[in-house]
Amino acid sequence: MKYFKWNAMKRNLLIVIILLLPLTVISAQNANRERLEAYRIGFFTKKLSLTSGEAEKFWPIYNDYQKQKNDLQIKRRDLIRDFNQNESTLNDKELTEIGDNLVSTLSVETEMARTFHIKLKELLPPDKVIRYYQAENQWKAQLLNELQENRPVQRPNQRF
Repeated sequence: MKYFKWNAMKRNLLIVIILLLPLTVISAQNANRERLEAYRIGFFTKKLSLTSGEAEKFWPIYNDYQKQKNDLQIKRRDLIRDFNQNESTLNDKELTEIGDNLVSTLSVETEMARTFHIKLKELLPPDKVIRYYQAENQWKAQLLNELQENRPVQRPNQRF
C-alpha cells in the first residue's frame, strides 16, 4: 500500500512539473520581451533627446506604427509559408495572387511609413525627425549584432 502511495505521489509531482514547465518558459520570454521593450524606450528617448511632452506623444504613435508593421510582416511570412508548403500544388493563378499580395504588403508598408513620417513632422522638430531615422537604423544594427553574437558558431561541415 505504501508503495502505491509513493508511486502515485511521484506521478502527481511529475505531472505538476510537466504542466508548470511551459509557464516558466513563457514567463522567461515575457521577461525578455519586457526587458527589450524597456531598453528600446531608453535607447530612442536618449538618441532623440525627447522631452517628457514629446515622449508622451511620440510613444503611442511609434508603438502603433510598429504594431502595424509587425502585422504586415506576419502577413508576408504567412504568404511565404503558404507558398513553401504548397509550391508543388499551386497553379499559376494562385502563384500570381501570392505575388500580388506580397507586393501589396510592401505598398501598404510604404504608405504607413509616409503617414508615420507626416505624424513625426507634426510632433518633432526636423532635427529630431532625422535623428529618429538614424536611431532606427542603429537599433536594427544593434539587434542584428546581438543576434549574431548569440548564435552558435557553425563548423564548415556541420549541418542543421
